[in-house]
Formats: sequence, structure tokens, C-alpha cells
Amino acid sequence: MGGNFGKGFEDLGFAKVDHSRNSRCGRPEVIFCEGKTPEEVGEIASRIAAEAGYVLGTRANRAQFDAVAARLPAAEFHERARCITSGAAKPCPSAFAVGILSAGTSDLAVAEEAAVTLSAFGRRVERIYDVGVAGIHRMMDRLDAIRACGVLIVVAGMEGALPSVVAGLVDRPVIAVPTSVGYGASFGGLAALLGMLTSCGSKVTVVNIDNGFGAACAADAILRLAGEVHS
Repeated sequence: MGGNFGKGFEDLGFAKVDHSRNSRCGRPEVIFCEGKTPEEVGEIASRIAAEAGYVLGTRANRAQFDAVAARLPAAEFHERARCITSGAAKPCPSAFAVGILSAGTSDLAVAEEAAVTLSAFGRRVERIYDVGVAGIHRMMDRLDAIRACGVLIVVAGMEGALPSVVAGLVDRPVIAVPTSVGYGASFGGLAALLGMLTSCGSKVTVVNIDNGFGAACAADAILRLAGEVHS
């Protein structure tokens, strides 16, 4: 693009590390590890850490983590979330936590991807897990905690009904995440995705199947804007 953007990136040959993303988008570049070699992930992580002070990698495996840890000894591997972190952003001065609800324990990989992402961004997270519609009394038992959150990420597979239920009970933004959890006719999360897209609950916004990271970024941006409005 040139012009006022300048170069803004570091060319490693196999990747161009976007060091200007923080100034443009409010957060440093995050590494999508899937499809990259361990050595590539390790090198990218070390360059981002040197510039931004912390690193987040998503869809990571153990070999990729080992390559990062060899360069950044403080790195952590969040196995269920399939995320790598090293350090974290400064805590965000917000009165609100982000509530992360999962319909079932089988949805936790996606829910934890969202939780780890938000924690790396310095956000407080309230985990409210295994509260799906098959036993809705479990969610009602946590309703006060749910309503105290600033944004809600609701993760569900099967028929994807939970975000509609939550939206009818709160006055907060609801970010729905369909997962690929379910039997054959769930079509790898497509049934949940379509159910959420056609939700009768207002305030429901939907991200792609299994995209806990995208939901976390959206929640972070909402709270960042709310903080600017009230500052």
C-alpha cells in the first residue's frame, strides 16, 4: 500500500511479520500455527515477542510449542485450547469481564481458545461451562454471574440453541460460536451455524464454526470501544 503505512513489516523470507498491526488494529499480530513448520512458528514468535512483548499462537501443536519454548523459555502450551502464549498484554482497565459459556464439555476446546486469547489480551474472563439446553437449570443457576459480564461468548454444537436462550435473558452483546460437535446430521457444525444465524434472539452475532479466536477478538474490540466512550 505504501504511503503513510510505511513498510511496517519484517521479511523473514517465508513470512512477513506485521509489526505495525498493533498501531492499526489495537493488537499485535497473532500466529495461526496450523500449516506452519515448528521452526517457522518459533522464528515468527521470537520476532513478535521482541517487538510486542507478548505472543499468542493459535491452532498449535506440541512440536510447534517446543520450538517456541526453545526461544522463549517462559512460553506456555494450553493443550485443550491448542494455543501458545508467552507473556500477556497489560490488564485492561475495564469494569467488565467477558463471559464464556459452553453448552457442553465437548465444546471446551473452542471455548478455551476464546478464553486463552482474551487472557493474553489482558481481559478478565468468567468461565461458565457445561450449561447447555439439555439441562437449562444449570445455566439459570449462574444467571447473576452471566448478567454481570460485559460481553458474552456462547459456544455450542449440536443444534446450537444456547445463544438464543442467553440472548433472551440478558442486555449484553452475545457472540455465538458454533462448534463442529455433534452427530451426522450436524454436518460438522453447519446445523449449529445455521441455527445461530436464524436465531430469534436479538443481539446475537455469529462467527464461523469453531472460531473461538475470532469471537474473542470481537469481544475485546467491543469492550475497548466501550472503554473509550466512557473514559
